[in-house]
Amino acid sequence: MNLLLLILLPLLTIVTILLMRNAAQVKWAALLGSTGQFILALVLLFGFRQERSAGNEAQILFELQYNWFPAWHISFHIGVNGISVAMILLTAFVVIAGVLVSWNITKMTKEFYCLLIMLSLGAYGFFISLDLFILFFFLEIAVIPKYLLIGIWGSGKKEYAANKLALMLMGGSALVLVGLLGVYFGSSEKTFDLVTLSQTHIPIEIQKICFPLLFVGFGVFTALFPFHTWVPDGHSSAPTAGSMFLAGISMKLGGYGCLRVATYIMPDGAKEYASIIIVLSSIAILYGAFATMMQKDLKYINAYSSVSHCGFVLLGIGMLTKTAMTGAVMQMVSHGLMTALFFAVIGMIYERTHTRQVNEMGGLLKVMPFITTVLFIVGLCSLGLPGLSGFVAEMTIFMGSWQNPGTFHRIATIAACMSIVVTAVYILRAIGQTAMGPLKEGYENLTDATWNEKLAAIVLIAGIIAIGLAPFWLNDLVSPATEIIMQKLGAVHP
Repeated sequence: MNLLLLILLPLLTIVTILLMRNAAQVKWAALLGSTGQFILALVLLFGFRQERSAGNEAQILFELQYNWFPAWHISFHIGVNGISVAMILLTAFVVIAGVLVSWNITKMTKEFYCLLIMLSLGAYGFFISLDLFILFFFLEIAVIPKYLLIGIWGSGKKEYAANKLALMLMGGSALVLVGLLGVYFGSSEKTFDLVTLSQTHIPIEIQKICFPLLFVGFGVFTALFPFHTWVPDGHSSAPTAGSMFLAGISMKLGGYGCLRVATYIMPDGAKEYASIIIVLSSIAILYGAFATMMQKDLKYINAYSSVSHCGFVLLGIGMLTKTAMTGAVMQMVSHGLMTALFFAVIGMIYERTHTRQVNEMGGLLKVMPFITTVLFIVGLCSLGLPGLSGFVAEMTIFMGSWQNPGTFHRIATIAACMSIVVTAVYILRAIGQTAMGPLKEGYENLTDATWNEKLAAIVLIAGIIAIGLAPFWLNDLVSPATEIIMQKLGAVHP
């Protein structure tokens, strides 16, 4: 498996799209390219599992390294571990679904699909980068297209939302850059190489300064409280595929950075600030859940619930146990699939009813059985129904959190568990008002999902069920990588 294909294929797709002459050709080129990404991700998963089953216990697989700027010890160094493979697989699922649900885009179609594919390029590059400078480069590639997608194809206060999102994410990126430079100059090796830094002891004084810079910088991307305010505005104004990418992939860049970069190379800093991380993530979980209860707009409901669900990711990281960290990665994958599907369904409903207000809808199950069935499935996944991915991920985090014997950790775990009740309230109320009851006047002639919308939903539902019914494959994929982080932390937690 050559990981360069994950970068070259999106680039080739973008070039192909630019050469297309009409919207139909553009759409099929984008779909073909995203299907190729999906197949590549599955090949990577199969190849990775095959290597592991053959006894290859190397920390990084499919590694490639080219010297790029030797004077600063910057190299184009790529490779994957289990966490990277899980994130790449998630990206491939969301990309193909995002392309499918955007089939009706008529405004500047070529530019729209180019920006979507560019987002996937940034995500793939970020997840396979083992040089922190290159990782930062791809992080920036994954920011700029969001601003344009919201500003041009968005709705509502789209200029305000696009500016707010760009400024806050750029602010987070600035903190990441300062933190990376601090690590570079503070380490004895003077390198950006992630593997080398993980084997180098960075002085505790440097870790105390650089860890919060990196964690907060990446945390802005994953809705770390109180830097979460861009999430509701950004999600509510973005086009459907933009919302799917934002919540499904972009917010996972932050969680991946917090775990794979900050915690991995600065374990002493992670221990130092673990209590603060737990407090902030617990606030985000409860605040996001209660704020969601007050929302009447379906997109705002999903956006605020994303703040709550991403709080579980940070809670799992802050607990510093192997089980909780494994759960954090599983939650990233689960939430990515779930929230992308939720935004896709909301987009389908909005296209037909021209409203996202829950109190203006009702009885949609009578005229849109497929769309409302998918809405039920994704809602039940969000509230943690057994058999779906949400239950597996959250339970793994709770079990890992409870393994900490301290009173503080137990209280935080109980507080996080309480959010499940609140989640059930707002999910069941929103779905009930939207799908059940008498059909509202004027909705009699609404159509159900088209072929492309059905295919997008089926792809994402397949991922949700694959984790919900058989979570062992994802757990086995991620566990060795979290075990290495635990060894770095010097802990003996289960």
